[in-house]
Amino acid sequence: MYAKTAVLLGWFVGSYAFLLFGVTTAWSALAGCVSLGLAMAGIGFSIQHDANHGGYSERKSVNRVLAWTLDVLGGSSYVWSWKHNIFHHSHPNVAGLDADIDIQPFCRVAPAQPLHAAHRFQHFYIWLLYGLLAVKWHFVDDFKDVLNGSVGRQKMPRPAGRTLVGVLGGKLFFYGWALVLPALFHPVWKVALCYAVTSFVLGVTLASVFQLAHCVEEAAFPELPEGGGTFSREWAVHQVETTVDFARGNPLVSWYLGGLNFQVVHHLFPRVCHLHYPALSRIIEDTCHEHGVRYRAQESVGAALRSHVRWLKRMGRPEAAVETVAVAVAS
Repeated sequence: MYAKTAVLLGWFVGSYAFLLFGVTTAWSALAGCVSLGLAMAGIGFSIQHDANHGGYSERKSVNRVLAWTLDVLGGSSYVWSWKHNIFHHSHPNVAGLDADIDIQPFCRVAPAQPLHAAHRFQHFYIWLLYGLLAVKWHFVDDFKDVLNGSVGRQKMPRPAGRTLVGVLGGKLFFYGWALVLPALFHPVWKVALCYAVTSFVLGVTLASVFQLAHCVEEAAFPELPEGGGTFSREWAVHQVETTVDFARGNPLVSWYLGGLNFQVVHHLFPRVCHLHYPALSRIIEDTCHEHGVRYRAQESVGAALRSHVRWLKRMGRPEAAVETVAVAVAS
């Protein structure tokens, strides 16, 4: 993990230094932006994700320090720990509880969400929304969640004292290296354009990887029990049924994504370092088969992407809403 962290941070610093001092043409600037965006996504997948889950190291101090890499990237490790660790992991793919699948009213990715006429085209325009993910984190979502004391419909404690200082300090540090420092060496419009391209690459990469594991045809989307009742599936089965692995046999994909193509393992054992996911996935798959629980896995990134697009098309059709109601009534 330390060697991998050094490689990813070196990629990030090298890309940033190139944009700051080495760019000579528009094409080189574009290449630098793409490289920086992918490096930032890699840090998010492999470093901050494990660290914020407490799975990077056995030492809490190491996890805490490396969890701050998310703040360096412009997010908030405090808000993320509530939104992802608690709310998403507790009820993945449950509309109303899992804010990660809430792109309403622009897109419909779960059967329980309302359908709008524009959703029939969502498999075309959703990629633009994915590209805006990082910009929303940087300037809107984290501030809104802190001020409201909630993530979507779920309540979280408002940060105070040193925690609040950490949230705001992280934002200021990001604005400093991402916008202020480059503006000392380059025209503001060029800085803004490079920020937009880098953030778009970052957003599309992060959002797509999440969606390939959850918003696909093979994943289940349990609905909220009526009257505040309990879910029909126990916690572990819920995690397996709402999550889909992909490209498990591709070591390069596994390395870059920090094992997030082994989402079933991650949801069952979020505090385990992702380097162990490939070995654990086979053990878990055998156990699931033994107990009659379906373990879902796509063969490749391409197969997972095609499944995601088919799911988007299905969720954008009026007949999909009718089918969902019919199934609910029948059950």
